[in-house]
Amino acid sequence: MLEAFFKLREHGSSVRTEFIGGVTTFITMAYIMVVNPAILSFAGIPAGPGTVATILTAVFGCALMGLLANRPIAVAPYMGENAFIAFGLTALGIGWEQRLGAVFVSGALFLITTLLGIRGWLANAVPVSLKHSFAVGIGLFLAFIGLHETGIVTSFVTGMPVQALQTNAQGLLAAPAVPVKIGNLHDPQVLLAIAGFVLTAVLMIRKIRGALLMGIFLTAVTGGLLGFGHAPKALTALPFTGEYDLSAIAFKLDLAGVLRLSFLPVLLTLFLMSFLDTLGTLTGLGAAANMLDEKGNFPQVERPMLVDALTCMFSGVVGTSTSGAYIESATGISEGARTGLAALVTAALFALSLFFIPLIEPLQQLRFAYGPALIAVGVLMAGSVRRIDFDDLTEWIPAFVAIVMMLFTYNIANGLTAGLVVHPLLKLAAGRSGELSAGTVVLVLLCAAYYIFGLPH
Repeated sequence: MLEAFFKLREHGSSVRTEFIGGVTTFITMAYIMVVNPAILSFAGIPAGPGTVATILTAVFGCALMGLLANRPIAVAPYMGENAFIAFGLTALGIGWEQRLGAVFVSGALFLITTLLGIRGWLANAVPVSLKHSFAVGIGLFLAFIGLHETGIVTSFVTGMPVQALQTNAQGLLAAPAVPVKIGNLHDPQVLLAIAGFVLTAVLMIRKIRGALLMGIFLTAVTGGLLGFGHAPKALTALPFTGEYDLSAIAFKLDLAGVLRLSFLPVLLTLFLMSFLDTLGTLTGLGAAANMLDEKGNFPQVERPMLVDALTCMFSGVVGTSTSGAYIESATGISEGARTGLAALVTAALFALSLFFIPLIEPLQQLRFAYGPALIAVGVLMAGSVRRIDFDDLTEWIPAFVAIVMMLFTYNIANGLTAGLVVHPLLKLAAGRSGELSAGTVVLVLLCAAYYIFGLPH
């Protein structure tokens, strides 16, 4: 039955491979169950119901991706967009009900443009070199997250006492000498993370199936034996009751307050951020899994985009932030996952997590265990750089801009928009306007609107 539905042999996979891939993806992205509710709590969304909404959205999105699109890509509330919802809209003085309304409306716009074929048309209009640069940028972005999460790389001011911070002549806090620096290599957890990465790398070099999952597990066990982490407050809890009662936020979105002209910059920003995040993620993951066709396009891209749109609308209804395809899916793909069965495995694990919410928080404190896997995936995804045309500066420069802006602004959408704007400008400057398609022009206008009328961050 599984072979007939998911076409495992046709995709060069097996049930075992898909299972390992789905589990690996779940482990590397399970942090969203802790991080997303914590961020959205700043917008006034209570953490208990927010955790349930986050998990339900991941279950819905991953299951739909597996059944409808047959892709090994997980879907859950986006990092970045959740920060925009929680912090970026604070100055506007709007409640969380309107913020959820904005999430739903942006999802509805995704659905309309997907059904009309516009999103697929725009996705296929992205130049090939830029598509591969998205994979490189996302890979480096993942690696940087892993480095920072594990403490191998840290902020210049992290852990610095207030008295040590420098001030200027006006008594204001001065900029640090460097934005980031190497972490504390005497910290046993940092050393454990480095050892975990080396272990994972060795397993990958020896082409051992489940290398990432084994690396995470062995590092976590070692950390536990060394006394890192803490015991959970409880083992199980019933969802939808007590502090996890979803009725506090579900169906509380305010649509009437969103559908007004003054709210247009918010909707534009959410729409473009999510559209470009999904576009870049699908392209990057497609390149990592050799899913792209000879033109560098993602086959039947409308299906995963339809899943993305429906899940985004579901997010607004149950009470969480904008959702879409997750870059951590690259960990499962790296383990050989190629079909939607892996996404179903991830969905099942998220569903099971609903009954073990008290266990989630302490498990996700083991950053030294899952961080090395993110770095390892960054290594693999960065390999797409060899498919970029370095000899043609009108291709390489936009690709470079996309990569560095994605990494150094800590925002995938910023990198995508910057690369998409620079590419046609250089083509025009080189007298090669004939290489630009109508879709490319539309993308440029959308990206320009993001910077001019939106709320970039």
